Amino acid sequence: MEGGETVGRRALCVGINQFKNYPQAALRGCVNDAYAMSSLLQEKFGFRIEDITLLTDADAFKANIMSHLESMVEDARRGRCNILVFSFSSHGTRIPDLDGDEDDAADEAFCPYDLSQTGSVWDPEYIISDDELNDLFVALPDNVSLEVFLDTCHSGTGIKSIDFLLTRRPRYLPPPSLEAFKDVEGRTSRGFAGKYVQPLRTDHILWTGCKADQTSADAMIGDSWHGAFTYYLCDAIRESGDRFVREEILKKVRDSLQEGEYTQIPQLEWNATNRGESASEPVDS
Repeated sequence: MEGGETVGRRALCVGINQFKNYPQAALRGCVNDAYAMSSLLQEKFGFRIEDITLLTDADAFKANIMSHLESMVEDARRGRCNILVFSFSSHGTRIPDLDGDEDDAADEAFCPYDLSQTGSVWDPEYIISDDELNDLFVALPDNVSLEVFLDTCHSGTGIKSIDFLLTRRPRYLPPPSLEAFKDVEGRTSRGFAGKYVQPLRTDHILWTGCKADQTSADAMIGDSWHGAFTYYLCDAIRESGDRFVREEILKKVRDSLQEGEYTQIPQLEWNATNRGESASEPVDS
């Protein structure tokens, strides 16, 4: 969240516990995550409350989320800001890759409040794909720093039994039918939330709550619900004082999750909006 002479900051913090068409998929910690990220940005990174937009539950429908992101990008393109942050806590899922940019024929996708399906597949009008995020953010000017925090699940594989304790729930929704499930599951995921990308934009940084083949936990921690990744991330950043070194923060978060017997392994990568034939490794386990 650094970056030369600061012109301005913009942040969008999204948290979705309730889903309009899928009440059975309700989560408990995502709204708390959005407020936690907003507080952290104000306490540690110089954001004013007017720099931050909070969208939770019914306000976090796809068109609203994308409209706010587009507005942030437009402000950056007009020179009104040069530091952007986007945090998103909700369910993650997978959809078929239609443009051939994924090795496994599946895109990562993220669930807004108005998630819906058409026939046996998720309706693209009501789900946010990694391609959509990439296409939006790749248009940012070179002097703009972007940091994205995704506390969702990126795949349904690799779920361990401990994450089904009463005080934990995976933030993952499978495709809405057996046919759709067969289309995208059982492969190695390498989407926006887990892709190895060509180094170019070192100022575009992505944090994810887990590996691409894992789930992120919605968990009771203390006396309230949180995303385990977001909770320990905020805790680690506050404990770091004035020393904000991402690799050190990542290690602290991973250590805390391991101590709590969570199976997820958070990831950190630079150049997150670039695509190319060459690949650069993210900070990995």
